[in-house]
Amino acid sequence: MAKPDQVPPNGWDKHSIKAELHRQGMTLAKLAELARMTPNSFSHVWTRPVRKAEASISEFLETPLKDLWPDRYPIRTARILSSKYENLRASQKGQAAPDKKAA
Repeated sequence: MAKPDQVPPNGWDKHSIKAELHRQGMTLAKLAELARMTPNSFSHVWTRPVRKAEASISEFLETPLKDLWPDRYPIRTARILSSKYENLRASQKGQAAPDKKAA
C-alpha cells in the first residue's frame, strides 16, 4: 500500500482508481478477498455505494473517501423538505372548518 504519487488532473474516476490499483499490483478481486467480500460486490462500487468496498479501496490507496467519491461523501442523513410540502403533513381533520349548518 502506497500513496499515489499524484492525483489525476480531473480528479478520481473509475478508470484512474482501477489504474492506480493495478500500478500497485492489486486487483479488485484480490482486494475483495482481503476484505472477505465477494468480487461481485466490489464491481458494484462504480454504480452505487458499497461502503465496505469503498473503505477498502480508500485504505489501500491511502486516499480519503471524500477524494475518491466526492459525490457520496460526506454522508448526508438529514433531509429538509421544501415548505410547499408542509400542508401535506398536517392532518386533514385539523384543517377542515366546522360545518355549522349540518348540525
